[in-house]
Amino acid sequence: MKKTVVAFDFGASSGRAIAGTFQNGRLEYKEVHRFDNIPVDDDGRMCHNFPAICKEVDAALSKMNSADGLSFDTWGVDYGLLNKSGNLLRLPCHYRDTRTAGTVEKVLKKIPADNLYRATGNQIMEINTLFQLTTEDTAGAEKLLFMPDLFAHHLCGSMQTEPTIASTSQLLDPVNQTWRTDIAKACGIDPQLLPAVGPSATVLGKTDGGIQVIATAGHDTQCAVAAMPAAAGEQPAFLSCGTWSLIGCELDEPILTPESRADDLSNEQGANGKTNYLKNISGLWLIQETRRAYRRAGAEYSYNDLEQLARAAEPFTCFIDPDDPRFSTPGDLPERIRDFCRETGQPVPESVGAVVRCIYESLAMKYRFALDQISARTGRQFNVLHLLGGGTKDGFLCQMTADSLAFPVIAGPTEATALGNMLLQLIALGQLPDVAAGRELIRKTETLKTYEPKPTAARDRAYRDFQNILR
Repeated sequence: MKKTVVAFDFGASSGRAIAGTFQNGRLEYKEVHRFDNIPVDDDGRMCHNFPAICKEVDAALSKMNSADGLSFDTWGVDYGLLNKSGNLLRLPCHYRDTRTAGTVEKVLKKIPADNLYRATGNQIMEINTLFQLTTEDTAGAEKLLFMPDLFAHHLCGSMQTEPTIASTSQLLDPVNQTWRTDIAKACGIDPQLLPAVGPSATVLGKTDGGIQVIATAGHDTQCAVAAMPAAAGEQPAFLSCGTWSLIGCELDEPILTPESRADDLSNEQGANGKTNYLKNISGLWLIQETRRAYRRAGAEYSYNDLEQLARAAEPFTCFIDPDDPRFSTPGDLPERIRDFCRETGQPVPESVGAVVRCIYESLAMKYRFALDQISARTGRQFNVLHLLGGGTKDGFLCQMTADSLAFPVIAGPTEATALGNMLLQLIALGQLPDVAAGRELIRKTETLKTYEPKPTAARDRAYRDFQNILR
């Protein structure tokens, strides 16, 4: 039976609607709508323009003749607060807003870091929902909904969440997927704000037009991992590569040790019930914001221009830690990169190509560093990395990553997040039995590209230099 589903895949800078048709064991899909997701200022806060995004949702649906299901996936951690009437109290705040500066230190005075990690499993980051909530005036708030749940609420009135997006909050128990109300109370957060947690791949309700609204994996990373085309015999790691880089592997149980916390590793819930043990790393945001910085200075470069300039630059001259806090907010990233290199006693990249190459090489090295940590904590020796999402289009980064890791990188599918969203909808609609069947479908139908490693002694020496700047 033919089924048509719409995946709304929203990033923090852009959004898309992808329509997929499943028939005779094949899934065909196309983009039907795209828009820029531009943050707005709301009384001094950097916020998501929720009403404008809802208009884009309506515009996308107006282009569809019919559909059986739809679902939303977004970035993690952000949320909106609803009043008793089900209306937003204010625009949802953006995780890059600076209001959370210093909140981690305040919370850790109340809850020791190892205790917080053991309770929630999350890498302790000030962007996480817990820390955002400590800055909120929740007077008049009845319920919190994460971003994908807000869009579902807009269309069908549902008031629940699901484990993948909830597990980005630093408030969900990683073992039984229930709220840690003790953590909320200790931080002055009313546990009644937290929504009911239902399973992934569940029908929530219907739109006014009769389309079934489905909770798939609200966290875009977990949609992408659901579409990971891993094969039998592999010991795979994954890298969901876009604005953020999330690198890790699937486990049957979370790892909640002090050593894991010290490594800044995170346990997030997968749509298939697995724990996705991963590290959050700043991703292509660094390239994107660098390009914007040059544009603001009057120099226009395409992404291809930046790649070609980086290819021509001298290798392994300097590195940054992609996760240094100075690189997390908009601004003059090239100058911040030069400042970092000065402070760490490295050559200072002056040309555009040198700056961009520094970013590329630092990301590839950070991926190796993260997988070394994950291998140490899990005892696994990985033999392939599945690189998923928009980063698959960047052949330079894919090859650098394979070289850095010294094992193959399989890039694809590019549309992993939207595909995972659609596969989970098809599970909810009874068209596929489980995530494993969806992955088999991806392996058979999607175009994948393998990058074989070309490791060198110079690269290994450079990795030791990179490790030194992290200390």
